[in-house]
Amino acid sequence: MSSPHLDAALRDEILSRPDALLEDKAVMRALVAAHEKTLGGNIVDLRGIAMERLEERLDRLEETHRTVIAAAYENLAGTNQIHRAILKMLDPAQFEDFLRELSGDVADILRVDFVRLVLESVTGKDAVLARLGDVLTVAEPGFIDEYLDQTRGGSERNVVLRQVQPASGEVYGDEDWIRSEACLKLDFGEGRLPGMLVMGSEDPHQFAPNQGTDLLGFFGGVFERSMRRWLS
Repeated sequence: MSSPHLDAALRDEILSRPDALLEDKAVMRALVAAHEKTLGGNIVDLRGIAMERLEERLDRLEETHRTVIAAAYENLAGTNQIHRAILKMLDPAQFEDFLRELSGDVADILRVDFVRLVLESVTGKDAVLARLGDVLTVAEPGFIDEYLDQTRGGSERNVVLRQVQPASGEVYGDEDWIRSEACLKLDFGEGRLPGMLVMGSEDPHQFAPNQGTDLLGFFGGVFERSMRRWLS
């Protein structure tokens, strides 16, 4: 016998697809609330409490699932970006083209506004370095460790991400609009002074200390090995 308070068509629809009610959280909450009213205020509905807790746990699991998937996609995109930049960096057959590529297609692929290579030297700039002044700058020995130590307690890490305001004139020259940077310390081998690859961005949030550095560390490792080949 059908209920006099329930439309016949609606009743038939519910009976034909009861799973649709179970999958609709709003409908289930309304049904549980209606059931609790019929029990009275002195009766605790343990099934309703259990359902609420299960729903909360499900919501947390779904949020965790979405976060993990988003992080996986972001990491994959970052990996592909670094790989593309490395392949582009390895294309040039001449040293000067290799360096100029840094501020060209490599910078575009990495989506940074500024790239500069800092080399420590006891002799200063020569003719080759002068022609590459927009990509490369030469500093006195010890400058790189001092620069990396500006906002933290040591220079042991090879990759430093941080905000800069105003940007260092020794690295950026007149480009005082840089607000965050990634500094990659480079080891060119025994008997050679270190170098540093600096990537700058106008966005103050592009590089921050709490971000991961594995991919940039890998990029820096490939770059310094390429430089060793050119320097030898």
